[in-house]
This record gives sequence, C-alpha cells and structure tokens, in this order.
Amino acid sequence: MKKSLIACASLAACLVTLPSFAQQQLTVVNFGGANANAQKKAFYEPYEKQGTKIVAVEYNGEQAKVKAMVETKKVTWDVVEVESPDAARGCDEGLYEKLDYSKIVPKADLLPAAVHECAVGIFVWSTVMAYNGDKLKTPPTSWADFWDTKKIPGKRGMRKGARYNLEFALLADGVKPADVYKVLATKDGADRAFKKLTELKPSIQWWEAGAQAPQFLVAGDVALTTVFNGRIDAANREGRNLKIYWPGGIYDLDYWAIPKGTPNKDAAVKFIAFTMQTPQQAAYAQNIAYGPANSKALASLDKKVLDDLPTSASNAKEALQFSVGFWADQGEALEKRFAAWATQ
Repeated sequence: MKKSLIACASLAACLVTLPSFAQQQLTVVNFGGANANAQKKAFYEPYEKQGTKIVAVEYNGEQAKVKAMVETKKVTWDVVEVESPDAARGCDEGLYEKLDYSKIVPKADLLPAAVHECAVGIFVWSTVMAYNGDKLKTPPTSWADFWDTKKIPGKRGMRKGARYNLEFALLADGVKPADVYKVLATKDGADRAFKKLTELKPSIQWWEAGAQAPQFLVAGDVALTTVFNGRIDAANREGRNLKIYWPGGIYDLDYWAIPKGTPNKDAAVKFIAFTMQTPQQAAYAQNIAYGPANSKALASLDKKVLDDLPTSASNAKEALQFSVGFWADQGEALEKRFAAWATQ
C-alpha cells in the first residue's frame, strides 16, 4: 500500500488513475404485470450480464409524463414502452429520438408495422373478449353477446377509454371488421358507437391496469371482459381456466421509444438492439403469449407457443388490425368525448 501511494504524486492522482467500476444504469419503462415479468426474463436479466443495470419503472401509458420531462429538459427515462398511437403522436410532437435501424436490427427482419422512424415494434398483442371457463357455461359466440346481458347475465369489464371500446361497440352493432374504421371515421359512425356503449353502460365495470381484467374474471365480478390476451395466458399459467374469444379481437404492437434528451441515448439504442435479436424475441414469446416483432424468432417457437399467439393463422383470421392512423388523427377528440361521456 505504501509503495502504491509513493508511486503516485498525490492521493488525488491515485484516485484519477484507478479504474472506475461504476456500473452503468438504464431506466426502462413498461406497462407492468405479466408483460414486465416476461421482459425481465427475456430482456433485462440477460442484458444485465453485459454490465448494465436495468431499473424497471411501471406506468399506464401516461405520455404526458414523457412530454413534461422533454419540455423541461429533465429526462430521467431512457427507454419507454409505448402503444402505437402514442409512438406516432409522440414522434410528431418531437418527444422521441429518431432511430437508426443500422444500429438496431435489419428492417427486413421485422413485421412491416414494427418499423417507425421514432420507435421500433417489440411484440404483437391483442385486446380480446375473455371469460372464466369454470364459471360461464354458455360461452359467447359474437360481440353482440358481450352486449346481451339477458343471454349472458353479469357485469362486463372494459378498459376505461375510447380506444378499442368504440370498435367493439360497432362490431356488436353489426359492422363488419373490414368496415369498422370507415364507419367510425364519420360523425354518424362515432355517434353510433357511443350510443351502443350507452346501452351497456349500467353493466360496465371499468379497468385501467391490465392486471385488473383477469382478476375480475377470477373473482366473478364480471361475466365477460375485454382484456390483453397475454394477461389471460399469464393467469392460465398459474392454474386458472380463463378462455379467449378471438374473433373481433384488435391486434396491435407495442414499441420501444427513446425520450428526446436522455443523457443515455447510445446506451438506450444498444439495449433496444439487444431486445430485438432473434433469441430475445423468442424468449419473450415463450414467457407471454405475444407475437415477436422479429419474424425470424418464429422458427424457434414450438407449436404450443405459436397456437396461443395473436399472430397465429387461426387467431388472426377474423381479427381487426388496430388503425394507428385513425387514432393518431382522431384519438384526442374521441378520448375527450369519452371522458365527458363516462362522467355523465
């Protein structure tokens, strides 16, 4: 020790020359629950072995928090999981960094919808109708059944917001999946959707966090609910007997985005690139029933896993693709209308 100190001109010089063992830290924001658990196993834990500590933060998609950070130049989130309309709107508002795909993953490996200038799709998920197979002896056969509380008595669980619910309302009112957004884009179509929601309003039990919907089913609080398909998969892995009605489900992607102004931009890009590689994408799908955005990952998944994904041929056959363009253009007005309607 004495020799080491003598070799240095001063203690300060010694401290300068000693190697730094401070571990890099990256804050990654997700939607929590089963999705966060799958990300932890497939993304966070393997990546931490490379020397970066991942600090996981949960939220419910409040883009206003990202906006406040960016506008005040106090960005503490490095990577954020966002839904597709928020990716599009956030990019337009300058909230997210533009991505260089040469540093992430070849675009050709991705589903076309996964490629966005400010965000990259991580996985495909679906909002579906579900019920408890141990409690409901008459399964639903259409979205009209979701509205028919005489045929299937009981409450209905729905996510609190305009998104998805307006589409389901039109499906229940007889609109074909291919025509839903064409109808919803008109004033009469939007009025029709809200009128249909009003019919069901006394029977609706709202949920906001994804974990609530399967909890409602297990507790018997609702007979039917809208729910993220991965939440049903997670509950069934714990021994539940929850069932999905796939026709009319609305599938979409969640994306990674980097808030503009993060001091850890380069590290954020490296993390995202890691999660988009084939092994990590496959590992994620094995831990939760969401389809990988990297198509190459499908080859390494067995049939049992593939059959439960929203991207499987049978599950996607009568599904509705979420319209990012529609909700980016009209979402703000419809959400304001929904908020006012919900309080009436």
